[in-house]
Amino acid sequence: MTQTSLPLAAKRATWLYRAAVCVALSAITATAFAAQDFGKCEVTGQKGSVKLTTVVPGTLSVRPVLGVPGWWNGDSPDTIKDGFEYCMAANMAYRAGLDRVVLVNRSFQQILTGQSQGFDIALSEITITGPRKQVVNFTEPYFNSDQGILVKAGTKVDKKNLASLRYAVERGTTAYDYIVEKVKPTEQPKVFNDPPSMYTALAAGQVDAVIYDTPNVLLRAKNSNGALEVVGRFDTGEKWGGLVNKDSPNLAAFNELIESMKKDGTLEKLSAKYLTPELGADPTKVPVLNP
Repeated sequence: MTQTSLPLAAKRATWLYRAAVCVALSAITATAFAAQDFGKCEVTGQKGSVKLTTVVPGTLSVRPVLGVPGWWNGDSPDTIKDGFEYCMAANMAYRAGLDRVVLVNRSFQQILTGQSQGFDIALSEITITGPRKQVVNFTEPYFNSDQGILVKAGTKVDKKNLASLRYAVERGTTAYDYIVEKVKPTEQPKVFNDPPSMYTALAAGQVDAVIYDTPNVLLRAKNSNGALEVVGRFDTGEKWGGLVNKDSPNLAAFNELIESMKKDGTLEKLSAKYLTPELGADPTKVPVLNP
């Protein structure tokens, strides 16, 4: 071997080494990008057992609800990493062979029109109703709900004075129709765009009672340091389902996923882990105050 060949051989070895390092780093980066992301959720079942056609390949895009701990734990789509409905979505994604869940903002009114795009399913504590089913499709129910009555602590509420209360309801929800048609209050309910606005109105004395899903108002009362309480509920027989647009190809697949999570105990486990500790009470034990 000549003296001039040694530097050339050394350079060649260096080039080969650098090329190998670049390939390895590229592989690591690609693997990291493709890594599964289901937040803090434990996913179970058989991966890829159900097929979904999603708006973003490899991703389940879900419309959440903000400000409802237990269901979606976090203040923004970027910070939510667990909760009953988030982990329900994570299990759906995993069983459909997808790698991640992405949360997308859409207003409640938008999704109820059936025209909103860019999401695969809304898991947003949405009550299944006949009129809504004319515009959008609902999955099989995954939770039974009704309407809780949240008031300032010490407020007297019974069947006799239901009609005299000033109520707050969220725009587009079934609570408005129930209050107007069944309770028939002397003052029309005040309508708000979201739950935080209702709670603010209650704290300011603008309304006497917030009517919202019992699990959610129980949570609000628990976190109020004794300032608020749930004095009763309207037993409306409501059930929550996932919402998809009429043109979604995934309704049957989502139904299959929900049924499998009911049968194998996944939904029951999620409820025990995320809802019971958060709510501080069993929603079914809240007294019924139907008018």
